Parts: sequence; structure tokens; C-alpha cells
Amino acid sequence: MNCILKTGTAHLLSLLSLFSMGNLSAQNETVETIGDVLLITLPATALGSTVILGDTQGMWQFSKSFLLNRGLTSGLKEIINKSRPFDSGGRAFPSGHTSATFQGASFIQRRYGWKYGIPAYVLAGFTGYSRIAADRHDGWDVLAGMVVGVGSTYLFTTPYQREHFELTFSASEGSYTIGFNYKF
Repeated sequence: MNCILKTGTAHLLSLLSLFSMGNLSAQNETVETIGDVLLITLPATALGSTVILGDTQGMWQFSKSFLLNRGLTSGLKEIINKSRPFDSGGRAFPSGHTSATFQGASFIQRRYGWKYGIPAYVLAGFTGYSRIAADRHDGWDVLAGMVVGVGSTYLFTTPYQREHFELTFSASEGSYTIGFNYKF
């Protein structure tokens, strides 16, 4: 496990250094495009996982957190009315791309565990980076998007319980008990 974390960390640092090696416009356009693709892909993956697993409760939890996230993000953009860097149009605070991707990533982590959550968070973090690299947001916008995205998920999402039933058996001094528990 320790070897995997060291290797994963080394790869992540290499990836981040690759994207911070200068301010090439073609590179920034590619980074921005990847962030735009992740805006759709991460939430769709989170919702799609509930469909594939037949996780109706998770689907409702995702839907509630998604709607809260969109409402908070839009509301804060209207109330705060912070302009984007270099007056590139629109309202900046909080970053909608970042809040959406972190909402998807935190749902995956919260519902299905860190095994799936870590890669999702790395992709969400890259989306936040892409917004700064494209001069669409500053660090505060991205940080606020992260907080709104993760916070909206943690209000509604519970861990997925794969085992919905439990069979128990106990014996003591000549008596035997068989139990059956089912979790709804």
C-alpha cells in the first residue's frame, strides 16, 4: 500500500509539473478543454454508477446534492457578483466547473469509498487547476467551488451498504437462535 501511494504521488507530481512548465497558449487551451470535459464526465460518472449498481437511494442522494450544489453556486454568483480575471465575462465566485466536479467526486468517495474517490478527486482537482490556467478563475473562486461541491454532497450522501441482509446464529446451553436482519 505504501509503495502504491509513493508511486501514485510521484505520478501526480510529474503530471502537475508537466502542466506548470510555462504558459503556452496551446497547452492552456488543452488544459481548459480537459476541464470542460470533466465538468460533464465526473457528475455523469457519479450518477451513472448509481444506475449501474441499481442504487436507487444513491441516485436520490446524488440528485439532491446536485440540485443543492447548482442552486448554491448560481445563488452565490448572483449575490457576490465578482468579475472574472481579465474581465473575461460572467461571474466568477464560486467556480461552477469546480463545484460540479467536486460534487461528483465527493459523491463517489462518500458513497462508494476512497478506492474510487481518490482518482475522482484528482480529476476534480485538475478541473480546478484548468480554470485557473485558462484565466477564468482565481484560487479563491476554485476553493469556494470545492467547498460548495463537497459540502452539498456531505449533507445528503451516506455510504453504500452492499449487504442488505444479515443472517445470525447463536447457541448457548442447549438453546439455538437463528436471526435474520434486513436493512432497507
